[in-house]
Amino acid sequence: MSATEHDDDVEGRARVRDNDELREFYRELGEHGAGALWTVANAIEPWEPVAHSVPYLWSYEKLRPMVVRSTELVRPEDAGRRVVMLLNPRRHDVAASVGWLYSGIQIMLAGERASAHRHGASALRWIIEGEGAYTIVDGEKARLAGNDFVITPHGTWHEHGSEGTSGAVIWQDGLDIPLVNALEANWYQVHPDLHQALAGPIDRSPAEFLSAGVLPVDARTWDRPYSPLLRYPWERSYEALLALARTGPGSEFDGHVLRYCNPVNGADVMATMGAQLQRLDGGQATSAHRHTGNSMVTVAKGRGHSVIAGQRFDWKKDDVFCIPAWAWHEHVNDDADDDAVLFSFDDRPVIQKLALHREQAHPEGTQQA
Repeated sequence: MSATEHDDDVEGRARVRDNDELREFYRELGEHGAGALWTVANAIEPWEPVAHSVPYLWSYEKLRPMVVRSTELVRPEDAGRRVVMLLNPRRHDVAASVGWLYSGIQIMLAGERASAHRHGASALRWIIEGEGAYTIVDGEKARLAGNDFVITPHGTWHEHGSEGTSGAVIWQDGLDIPLVNALEANWYQVHPDLHQALAGPIDRSPAEFLSAGVLPVDARTWDRPYSPLLRYPWERSYEALLALARTGPGSEFDGHVLRYCNPVNGADVMATMGAQLQRLDGGQATSAHRHTGNSMVTVAKGRGHSVIAGQRFDWKKDDVFCIPAWAWHEHVNDDADDDAVLFSFDDRPVIQKLALHREQAHPEGTQQA
C-alpha cells in the first residue's frame, strides 16, 4: 500500500489522491532532483518504530560442522579471517545480523596466527569453545577461555591466534560494520609488520582493572571512549550474576541483568555497542516487552525458548538469536532445576546517546505464539 492509499479517516495521515496532473507534477519535480514529501511522509515518518530485520535463530549444532569444514577449504592467510557470517533474511544487502549489527562465527586451528589490522568499526568476541586462544590489542596480549567476553575497539591494532596443541577455537564476532558503513565512516588498515610487538605483561588489563570497586593508585590514565579492560572472564561475570540474584527478584522482563562496563567510569564498553548477561531462574518465564534498539543473543548456559514478535524460538547452549527493534519479546527457562544465562550485545549506547530509547510493557503480559 503506498503512502497515498491509506485510509482517509486517520488524523494526520497523508491523503492526497493521485491524478494525471499530480503525476505530471511529480515527474517534473524528479527532473530537478526533487520530490513531494506527502507521497512518502507516512513511510519515512512511521507512527511507531519499524524494524527492517526479522527475528531469527541460528542453530550452533547445525552451523558448527560448516564452520569446521571451512578450515579444510580456506587458509587463514588467504581469507584474513575464517568467518561464517550470520545474516538476517532481510538484511543481506548490508551484511547485518539484525538492525545495523553484524555477527559471525570465527574458527582458528591450533597453531594458527592471523595478522594484525585495524579499522573504523568496533568489534567484540564471545568465546564459544576451545583452549589456547589469545588476542593482542594495541600490544596487550590476553588469553581467552570459554564464555569470556572480549573487546577490540575501533582504531586499535588487533590480531588473534591459537597456542593450543590440538583442536579448534571457535568464537562469535560482533561488529558495528553496517552502522559505520551507513555513516560512511569505515576504513581498514593492515599492520605494516603484519604482527605487533608485545607491550607489557600478558593479561595486564584484567590484573589492573578487574577489581571489586578499587583501582591501583598508579593505574594508567584512561580517557579513551572505550573500556581499558579487554577481557571479561566468565568465572568472574557469572559469580557476580549469582550474587546479584541473591539480592532480589530481578526484572519481570529480563530476570537478573548485569551490564559489561568500563571499570574506570561505569560507561558502556564501547561507544556504539553494549553487552550484558542476563540470568533466568529455573523455570522462570518473563513478561513481554519491547524497546527501540536491536540485540544479538547467545545462549551461555541452559535451555529454553523465547517468543519474539509472536514466533517461538527454542534454544540451547551456544545457539544465537536476534531481537529486532520494537519487537515484543519474552523468555522462558525450560529447565525447572537449573538457571539459564543469555549473553547479548546491542546498539543501546547509540540509541541512548541520541535520546531515542523507548520501551513498552505488553498490555496482556505475554504473547500468543
